[in-house]
Amino acid sequence: MGYVSAASVPQPRATGRGEAVTAGSGRRSLAAALLLGALGAAVVLLASGRTWTEGRVTGVGGTVTLEAAGGDVTGVPTGLAVVALAALVAVLATRGPGRRVVALLLALSGAGAAASALIGAHDSAALDARAALTTGDTAARASALTQTAWPYVTAAAALLILAAGLLALRYGGTWPAMSSRYERDGGPRARTARRADDPDRPEDLWKALDRGEDPTDGT
Repeated sequence: MGYVSAASVPQPRATGRGEAVTAGSGRRSLAAALLLGALGAAVVLLASGRTWTEGRVTGVGGTVTLEAAGGDVTGVPTGLAVVALAALVAVLATRGPGRRVVALLLALSGAGAAASALIGAHDSAALDARAALTTGDTAARASALTQTAWPYVTAAAALLILAAGLLALRYGGTWPAMSSRYERDGGPRARTARRADDPDRPEDLWKALDRGEDPTDGT
């Protein structure tokens, strides 16, 4: 009677559940970052064109109401919102250390836009310039100043950009890059891998002959 040796049976490899979870969280964080960044930049651009401060000035012709839009107070939020939009695209086109640099730029753009909006909410320089222009008196100053909610809307939207940058810094390493699907010749990698010469096709037969191969050799 023979004996059966207790040889170790190779166990099947565990399914890539951990990798799947990582990929899933990476996709979710990527979608969240893109949504937050794009929405924040759009609102910053919109709110910067609205009236931030109001006031009055009294001249020869009487009292005149003055208004100053966000772009008149400071152009920093608008400029940084444009930088943030460019960084959102760049963060997908880069990888490794380059992606971290772009993600840091995205976060700094949001922080800078928020800070400048809060500072500009109490800046009367734009209204004073309008007062001097309206009255023709360089010493004229605006009075009865009031601030609208738009500077704070701008700051809140800029914080969304900051959040997008922080997400990119934290999870950017798990995000795919747009260029990873293409080889240097610009063709999709998967399509090239699936395409193989078929000796029964005339065009593939001529290609094999041009390469000096024998298409009839089955080895």
